[in-house]
Amino acid sequence: MFRRVVTMTESSGSLDVATGGFYNALFGGLLSQDEGLDAEFLSQSVLATLGIVSRHRDWPGFSIALKAVAKDLQRRDPRLQQTLFGCSFSNPIGLAAGFDKNGVAAGIWDCFGFGFVELGTVTWHSQKGNPKPRLFRLAAEQAALNRMGFNNNGALAMHRTLSRQALPVPGRRPVVIGLNFGKSKVTSLEDAPDDYAMSLENLAPLADYAVINVSSPNTPGLRDLQDEAQLRRLVSRLRELQSCPPVLVKIAPDLDDESVDGVGRLAYEEGLAGVIAVNTSLDRFGLETRWLPQTGRTLGQEAGGLSGLPLRRRALEVLRRLRATAGPALPLIGVGGIDSAEAAWERITAGACLLQIYTGWIFKGPGLVPTILEGLLSQLDLHGFDNISDAVGSGVPWK
Repeated sequence: MFRRVVTMTESSGSLDVATGGFYNALFGGLLSQDEGLDAEFLSQSVLATLGIVSRHRDWPGFSIALKAVAKDLQRRDPRLQQTLFGCSFSNPIGLAAGFDKNGVAAGIWDCFGFGFVELGTVTWHSQKGNPKPRLFRLAAEQAALNRMGFNNNGALAMHRTLSRQALPVPGRRPVVIGLNFGKSKVTSLEDAPDDYAMSLENLAPLADYAVINVSSPNTPGLRDLQDEAQLRRLVSRLRELQSCPPVLVKIAPDLDDESVDGVGRLAYEEGLAGVIAVNTSLDRFGLETRWLPQTGRTLGQEAGGLSGLPLRRRALEVLRRLRATAGPALPLIGVGGIDSAEAAWERITAGACLLQIYTGWIFKGPGLVPTILEGLLSQLDLHGFDNISDAVGSGVPWK
């Protein structure tokens, strides 16, 4: 995966860098069709390799390869830097929760150009998740359907995994690390605050920030915690912890406007560090009759959350609503359907301070991160902005 292949395009003289090219050569054919290698198996195979590299990143062979990947994918520029809720972000692009659920590759995500990474979702109890198959590619739509069900090894196991990687302490890392927390399936809604609190208390020393995930559609009853009273009860319980990192909440795209407004008000009144908008959606966005060859059923008949390009418009709507309700001071993280520099700029100028990618990154490959960062820098120049923070909520169009 870390083989570096560099070719010169004679007509333009540009450098075709290998990390993205090698990814496309290796996985492009698989990702261009719904069928073939199982989506979850493919992701887990890649992640297992990255986990080995992260544990042994100081070994000469791995360290050389990682430096080559970093040279290809990182874009260092002070105009992209921000300090939000006490964390220093080298750039606004992060890897969303859901890919590295157990934190196995936590030590190397900066090499892929990310300014931050969100690990998890992690629950207090380890759990296998929902029955397989539970992750499906929608290649033509650049989308995915998942009903994973918070499959993870549990908070105690994540603590051991992160500790083995000998990460620098929070605040001194090359990449900001957020931890995304969910409710264990076996835990009732009544006991949910204690369930979240036990996970967070155990992992707080390793987190730059924490996320309350109350919006996954794949754990029965979880979204009920988005109710204002339930969410206030949960936040109040976490505040009792002696050492608690900045806490954000992640919401669903399927909330109605009144509920979105309620979350915005709650975040402001309760002093939350920010809101992440949005999670996957139960809406099928006109794709209800889309047939899944893996199951022989339509998308409308299948359970699970939709992610990727079809989510872009709704995610933008929710973000704009939150910004209008919560005011300019509350940090917002935009996620959902971001697969280009233009989509990233659209989300930032609508009010997002930071962005997360996942499905688009899978389909487009690791080259998506530098592509977005270069596009953002270009827009800063065209609009005369000194820093990416000047563009947040500005409403200026893509040029």
